[in-house]
Amino acid sequence: MIKLTWLSHASWLIETKTQKILLDPFFAGNPKAQVSAADFHDATHVLVSHGHADHVADVEAVIKKSGAQLIASYEIAQHYQKNHGVENAIGMNLGGTFAMPDGTVKMVPALHSSSFPDGTYAGEPAGFVLRSEDRRLYFACDTAFFTDMKWYAGGSDVAILPIGDLYTMGIHDSIEAVKLIEPRVVLPTHYDTWPPIEQDAAAWANKVHSETDSKPVVLKVGETYQV
Repeated sequence: MIKLTWLSHASWLIETKTQKILLDPFFAGNPKAQVSAADFHDATHVLVSHGHADHVADVEAVIKKSGAQLIASYEIAQHYQKNHGVENAIGMNLGGTFAMPDGTVKMVPALHSSSFPDGTYAGEPAGFVLRSEDRRLYFACDTAFFTDMKWYAGGSDVAILPIGDLYTMGIHDSIEAVKLIEPRVVLPTHYDTWPPIEQDAAAWANKVHSETDSKPVVLKVGETYQV
């Protein structure tokens, strides 16, 4: 059993048998966050999709508190090793797969941009395909719609897709992604943090239900879904 907890914005807690994985921890400065880095003293891994502030704000704090292993692009891993004293970091690139205690994580493409808060280059943006306990989970992360999603994530047990629009794909394009990927279950992410990305998640779920064969699951901040 894998537990997925939406921590607001694009931040997720992924719990497997022995792992507590944080994806894109953003709590400080996040108006919707109900937790802080201190709440994750037992995190085992931190996945980072790209370098934007709303995805890396609490990376250093979580790792210092927990000793978690950082898994990110080569450039992001190098940045945290050189500038923040992070010793346990795995730098990957698109298409690569890393073996974890309870499965594997593959870094897959995302159509977005990636820079650190100071504007310096942070490698290529990415999504992740996580395999664990005979389940396959696709975290599209910040991205536009693109047809290669089917190659990397087609038939996933779970897909987590952005719906906020403006900075990522919105509701219309996310529905097209669901049709293409055909996941068993789909959850929305990267929406409602600020007015520019406010969306009606219930309307999105109705579209998923009426236009696809996937099951939509809309979580409130802090709620958990078990796969």
